[in-house]
Amino acid sequence: MNNEDWDEDEDAGGARVLRVATGEGDVRLDKFLAGACPDLSRTRLQALIDEGQVTLDGKTSRTPSLKIKDGAEISIIIPPPVDDTPRAENIPLDIVYEDDDLLVINKPAGLVVHPAAGHAQGTLVNALLYHCGDTLSGIGGVRRPGIVHRLDKETSGLMLVAKNDAAHRGLSAQLADRSLSRTYSAFVWDAPNIRKGFVDQPIGRHPTNRLRMAVTKSPGSREARTHFTVIESFGGGSAAHVQCDLETGRTHQVRVHMAYMNHPLIGDPLYGIQPTGRDSRLRKGRWAEEEIAIIRAFPRQALHAVEIRFIHPGTGEEESFESDLPPDMVALENALKTAS
Repeated sequence: MNNEDWDEDEDAGGARVLRVATGEGDVRLDKFLAGACPDLSRTRLQALIDEGQVTLDGKTSRTPSLKIKDGAEISIIIPPPVDDTPRAENIPLDIVYEDDDLLVINKPAGLVVHPAAGHAQGTLVNALLYHCGDTLSGIGGVRRPGIVHRLDKETSGLMLVAKNDAAHRGLSAQLADRSLSRTYSAFVWDAPNIRKGFVDQPIGRHPTNRLRMAVTKSPGSREARTHFTVIESFGGGSAAHVQCDLETGRTHQVRVHMAYMNHPLIGDPLYGIQPTGRDSRLRKGRWAEEEIAIIRAFPRQALHAVEIRFIHPGTGEEESFESDLPPDMVALENALKTAS
């Protein structure tokens, strides 16, 4: 193994460029990296591969078992680490319900759930640490204390938070066995031609864009199932209000499955349609210019977690909570309804 370039500082992060020497090829990528980077754990290397931080001859590789060849050039980007212990911050929370075991939060769009690179502060976790104090310490992990499931930054709606270890174990088990269920409201382009249906397609990392997920059967993809019901169509079928019930909880699941069906969410920056496609649908829907401006300017994926159902880990009682659409989605819905 030849270290062509080694510009990496453990405190600040950096890059390593390695070249596979003659006779060192014909081994798995992860095995080669484990030998070439003894200061990085196998778990850390696996995470870097999964995150798209490893390239092989200039192409991103997310396949740890990929056989590499003599002379191959491997680049590893090592992001700077984030402080392991989030700080408590006095950030207002919209608390729908709270007791000694759990909280139900109505998360606004724009709020990141837990600290990560680029979002070390101002997250839901920071707010929860302030609200709950030391009771959340260590529950579910240092970086994600109390978090049972997550919502994307720009997705609004209901989230469940555990306040002690027993509640976290119980709710996490329900998430795994699917007795904890969630319903979302979404506004999509092109109304489905059936009122009810489902998508049963596995989801994994996009093969070339690490920010995206995709319907894929590649290694690492996981089963994903979404049931949908059309609530209302607008503009002659140019758009629709759709209810989505999740059997599984994969990253970006609703967004990926709706886009896979050719019904991408309005405003979705990752999986949405191009401006030309959006504008052709706006013309087809025959909306007035004022409403077209509202629809075109909608700044996020039109997705809201409207209901959550679970068995209370302390009482054993079935619980259900609902959340109205936030003002921005109400304004979007009102604009969509005006199509002539």
